[in-house]
Amino acid sequence: QVQLVESGGGLVQAGGSLRLSCAASGRTLGRNAMGWFRQAPGKEREFVVAINRSGSITTYADSVKGRFTISRDNAKNTVYLQMNSLKPEDTAIYYCAASQSIISRTSLNPIEYDYWGQGTQVTVSS
Repeated sequence: QVQLVESGGGLVQAGGSLRLSCAASGRTLGRNAMGWFRQAPGKEREFVVAINRSGSITTYADSVKGRFTISRDNAKNTVYLQMNSLKPEDTAIYYCAASQSIISRTSLNPIEYDYWGQGTQVTVSS
């Protein structure tokens, strides 16, 4: 079992930056591929970025490429999402997720993730 807790969300002006953290407990994150998803009001949950177990492979949604960076510190059991050049359309609740089955690849499919955090709100003002 893995428990995930996101932090780092908040209110920021357009063009600003935030760094989200996802801390895991109950099991070492080094065994899990990880992902970040987001859900804006009235919209479906959407894929943002994923990273494989070793950190050697990352996959980004087109909407965040060049602005967001995912990283992981397996020794600290933490995954990070650095978000730069934020836009109002990035406003959403951001969730991190961990997969038991994915090892060497990444996945954009939320169904492949077994554990989810409670989410952290990111609001970008124009």
